Amino acid sequence: MEIDWNNLGFGYIKTDYNLRCTYKDGKWSDFEVHNDEYLTLHMASTCLHYGQEVFEGLKAFRGKDGKIRIFRMDENAKRMQSSCAGIVMAQLPVEKFEEAVLKVVKLNERFVPPYESGASLYIRPFMIGTSAQVGVKPAREYQFIIFVTPVGAYFKGGFKATPFVIFREYDRAAPHGTGTYKVGGNYAASLVPDEKAHAMGYSAVFYLDPKEKKYIDECGAANFFGIKNNTYITPKSTSILPSVTNKSLMVLARDMGMKVEQRPVPLEELSTFEEAGACGTAAVISPIQRIDDIEENKSYIFSPDGKPGVICEKLYNKIRAIQYGDEPDIYGWTTIVE
Repeated sequence: MEIDWNNLGFGYIKTDYNLRCTYKDGKWSDFEVHNDEYLTLHMASTCLHYGQEVFEGLKAFRGKDGKIRIFRMDENAKRMQSSCAGIVMAQLPVEKFEEAVLKVVKLNERFVPPYESGASLYIRPFMIGTSAQVGVKPAREYQFIIFVTPVGAYFKGGFKATPFVIFREYDRAAPHGTGTYKVGGNYAASLVPDEKAHAMGYSAVFYLDPKEKKYIDECGAANFFGIKNNTYITPKSTSILPSVTNKSLMVLARDMGMKVEQRPVPLEELSTFEEAGACGTAAVISPIQRIDDIEENKSYIFSPDGKPGVICEKLYNKIRAIQYGDEPDIYGWTTIVE
């Protein structure tokens, strides 16, 4: 199969191998290498009925030097443990998670896109409850699986500013629910508003806090940040998934001489931002052109010409340079696949 590296979407392309291990009788098995894309599951598995499913997303990048780098996999490992704890699943040790990531990338290294394509290898680890149960309680057995697929830009526009929309009638997660965990159910809740937003010509839905609808939450599959007065501001909330990319951008912003604030951000503060963006592993940074509040017949405009703001572009270039190895990784964020 010939892959057009320069025109990859954010979809699924079959690669050579995936890895799997199981949790049974209180311990994890060794990894098994599979080339089959399908799973055999008991029809009463808890993942199929009670939502015991967690997942992660991270990326591997091929540098100009030909080396393959993985970005901050320890953070994804810890976040997956947090998600597992949040819905009472067995936790995979950090070192076992890292072993799986390195192994699956090495096995599929021919699928890591070339440096000049700007594409990357998306890594998807996930875990499911597999024991058969009809009562609502945690599974006794789990399966951890990790696969990879080459991807291009998450948003169709790539790195350019796009419009977002506020829908007050939808919530991504409950105020003290599973919003801070990376579980499938949170994404199921976003499908209807996402479809609606896309049909109206928007990139994504901009969620307000589920309790009062007074504060900014996040942009569906990404965290929000706003820039004003040389300050990087990002929301603090009990229903936001903590983004590894956002965590990294906060460090980079500080090191660029900016102030960083993580706090509740009232909706009306949108009108004071000079720039705004959505950030996450999939999109890295997606600059926001404007946010339309249809109900209030109001638009918050950050980029009248559709071009990314200066700070957004600086942060984007900086994080990408570290990910691809164009700049020294002074933070110890990348791991080279040997």
